[in-house]
Amino acid sequence: MSLPIEDLTPKQIVALLDNYIVGQDAAKRAVAVALRNRFRRQQLPPAERDDILPKNILMIGPTGVGKTEIARRLAQLARAPFIKVEATKFTEVGYVGRDVESMIRDLVGVAVRLVEKEKTEQIRPLVEKQVYSRLLELIDDELTPRKKSKQRPAAFDNPIIKQAFEIFGQKMNDGYPDAEETDEEPDVEEDEKAIKRRRSKLMKKLIAGELDSHMVEVDVEEAQNPFIQVFSAQGMEEMGLDVPGPMGHGRKTTRKVTVFEAKEILFAEEARKHIDKASIHSEAVTRTEQTGIIFLDELDKVAGKTGGSGPDVSREGVQRDLLPVIEGSTVATKFGPVRTDHILFIAAGAFHIAKPSDLIPELQGRLPIRVELENLTEDDFKRILREPRNALSKQYEKLLATEGIELSFTSDALDEIAHMAAEVNARTENIGARRLQTIMEKLLEEVLYEAPEIETKIIEIDAKTVRERIAELVKDVDMSRYIL
Repeated sequence: MSLPIEDLTPKQIVALLDNYIVGQDAAKRAVAVALRNRFRRQQLPPAERDDILPKNILMIGPTGVGKTEIARRLAQLARAPFIKVEATKFTEVGYVGRDVESMIRDLVGVAVRLVEKEKTEQIRPLVEKQVYSRLLELIDDELTPRKKSKQRPAAFDNPIIKQAFEIFGQKMNDGYPDAEETDEEPDVEEDEKAIKRRRSKLMKKLIAGELDSHMVEVDVEEAQNPFIQVFSAQGMEEMGLDVPGPMGHGRKTTRKVTVFEAKEILFAEEARKHIDKASIHSEAVTRTEQTGIIFLDELDKVAGKTGGSGPDVSREGVQRDLLPVIEGSTVATKFGPVRTDHILFIAAGAFHIAKPSDLIPELQGRLPIRVELENLTEDDFKRILREPRNALSKQYEKLLATEGIELSFTSDALDEIAHMAAEVNARTENIGARRLQTIMEKLLEEVLYEAPEIETKIIEIDAKTVRERIAELVKDVDMSRYIL
């Protein structure tokens, strides 16, 4: 089992990021140190923790160099609540749109799902046992026909008639005439043993997944807790209506599903019975306050002064609204008030037109760690095509393998792709590693289109093939602007 990211050393965090991101060592180190400082703070006595504030980070670099990828990989590595938001989505309070405090409400929602998932995993063995028991009853009732037994008619409850048939019936050896057949199981010890053996076999098949395709009818109690959206002083909020009866909990519906689907349905239903929502919400708020991370992208788009009109009228207002949230304030959420003092903010932007100094001074002071990401070179592109676990060449090989096609790239082909990407970036707009995606898609366009019907199942892409399909587009600057 992997360690929580805050238990990892900075070197271990950088090593994990190296699996997916080429270069940008300064940004990786800054992020790793910031996360390790969260762990260090947790080791201090409670009275001293409030004095240690997070050192927020500002990443500066052009598009396609890894800013967003670092954030995305952090989200996968961190078990702490984490969200990525774009500053351009926010507007100043008073304008139509999302206010900056909504990102805190979103972060708490992520924390609730995170804690709920952890609690569910803790009780999984107990809940799965109950789910299998319920499924066994359903399957046993459907697969096993009930045995028929003889039952005397009600008329023979009369004592005189009963005595007569005890005398004459035994002599005639015909039992009770005209007995009715019923679906009741005979209460015989041998039958009970047979039932246990049968159910034991069914349970083994059920656990092994051999009955996953079998259809069963399940009665599901739907935990309906309707949400309505309301406007509050804090912006758009969801309000839950906890109403008993037909509008709330307790409503049951019958669904016919496969055993595989029934496992998940019944598991969710049983898990809800064992989880205390109030404790989950309380822990989620604490996690948000102590270990929450927000990646604020496109910050440069709200930098600079505004003229007081037009679509950018609220840009400086967004900065002013961001300031108290990053400095530390209390935001009201449906799960309770959340303090933002110790949430780590990692901001990023290309800053092509605006500069970090165009941000309001107070906001600049709340982003003390500045990291400049470097432009990617041709050598970086070569590494990007080879080294990461999710390298583009590996992605396409796996995709086409689903069609039974064995795709491979020669080393010189990857070098040629990297060279062309660097050349197009130099002659047109520099979009970094994203240029590799456009070139690779154009290179494999025909193969991807004809893959289901193609006869040749082994395809090797070499440098000659790359030049034949891409070289003319690279030379034609006008075409490159539109296609590559």
